[in-house]
Amino acid sequence: MRTDHETISLSITDGVLVVTLDRPDQMNSFTVTMAEELEAIFREVNDDDEVRAVIVTGAGRAFCAGMDLTAEGNVFGLDESLTPVLADMEDLDDPGLARVRDTGGRVALAIHACRKPVIAAINGAAVGIGATMTLPMDARLVSTKGRIGFVFGRIGITPEATSSWFLPRIVGLPDALDLVYSADIIDAERALEVGLVRSVHEPDELLEAAVALADRWTRDRSPVATALTRQLMYRNAGLDHPIDAHRVDSLAIFYASIGDGKEGVAAFLDKRTPVYSGKASQMPPFYAAW
Repeated sequence: MRTDHETISLSITDGVLVVTLDRPDQMNSFTVTMAEELEAIFREVNDDDEVRAVIVTGAGRAFCAGMDLTAEGNVFGLDESLTPVLADMEDLDDPGLARVRDTGGRVALAIHACRKPVIAAINGAAVGIGATMTLPMDARLVSTKGRIGFVFGRIGITPEATSSWFLPRIVGLPDALDLVYSADIIDAERALEVGLVRSVHEPDELLEAAVALADRWTRDRSPVATALTRQLMYRNAGLDHPIDAHRVDSLAIFYASIGDGKEGVAAFLDKRTPVYSGKASQMPPFYAAW
């Protein structure tokens, strides 16, 4: 992975990659450059077999205070000379849509497609895109100093970063509507109460708790089976009928059974820790077309 980033910093310890939003003097406010760097990281990590889990946190006292509203021109980096319609959005790889597509959404989709578990360690204010970027992550842990706000209504814009898909699935539609309509900034305890976050921690214990969770989920696990499991859960939960889940489940268990599953069964019978050889960078033949 690249290490020469402008807006984020990376560190990896024992297979856990910590991505730190690193604009502390600007409360880690989101920029187009940050979007590009985050999107690239979550694509690159799929092919980095040293990484088994990813944690995202912020430098200084904030997680991410939202979009940097001091940028010149359209602060969201969009081309105001265009008049796109829904039909234009069919091919999202069209270069002509580069300044039409929501930058936060590009990051969210890259996180959703990631083959490694992703955990948010929300150390302070997480507002706007600072809140919505965490929704495609598998868990949100928050500091007692954390504050979370879907504040779009306060500045006349709409929720973004695919949050209209994720937020109702996490907290339910009534609470999702309340969070975005009110645009309130809620504290850590309220975020826990509504089901937005998994747990609340003292500031100096937050990152340690996130690493512990990453270890619980991924240590001594098959990287391929973990990657497949993550995508099965996210993709199959929205299918119309379980028979469609059965089709892809069948392929997943077939290839798992002839891959790391052999070692897993042998280790279970031998009462030892498994040593898996599968790599998430080398997924089963059906994965690319799934």
